[in-house]
Amino acid sequence: MENIKLNDEFIKLGQALKAAGLVSSGVEAKIVIVNGEVKVNGETEYQRGKKLRDGDIVEFNGEKVVITG
Repeated sequence: MENIKLNDEFIKLGQALKAAGLVSSGVEAKIVIVNGEVKVNGETEYQRGKKLRDGDIVEFNGEKVVITG
């Protein structure tokens, strides 16, 4: 499980996937999100711009990423 440390109040889902190295580009992030392959806090998320805050957990392709403040 990887951690992403917030530099601001939030990070957007697409940015978090890219920062964690789970996708190689914003375009790839958009595709996997729209296809329903990403979960946030156990729920499938379809919004690339979903704001993630401290404590949120992102799951994709068997990997988990925790957002920390």
